[in-house]
Amino acid sequence: MNNPAILYPVFALALWTSMVLLLIPIARFGAVRRREVVADDFKLGESPAVPAYVSLPNRNYMNLLELPLLFYVACLVTYVTGGATSLAVSVAWTYVGLRVGHSLVHLTYNKVMHRLAFFALSELVLIFLWVLAALQVSSLPDL
Repeated sequence: MNNPAILYPVFALALWTSMVLLLIPIARFGAVRRREVVADDFKLGESPAVPAYVSLPNRNYMNLLELPLLFYVACLVTYVTGGATSLAVSVAWTYVGLRVGHSLVHLTYNKVMHRLAFFALSELVLIFLWVLAALQVSSLPDL
């Protein structure tokens, strides 16, 4: 039976990603309003004139669209194959928590070693989630 509980962490990370996306125009419009940049500085992404603190939400947003894609796929594989055990759901929530932690460090005080710790732990958790998904797929009967 497919357990929809594995989808809740998916929704949570998608919501978090959307919230980070909202920070991009806030930072950009604020910088334009303060005359730190002009609108054309964003014509091809971000020019060298854009201050780092304005680029930060965009960089974090890109981070949330890169490796987390594998998280979304692993959760969907787990759901479709009926492998959403309580362990898999817990692992998925752990991944989401670590990714949110990574974002919070990145978007606030941005200490690289703290960010790296969240990133590395989240990737180990993601690998474990994929191992669980692979074991579930390998246990399916051949059709």
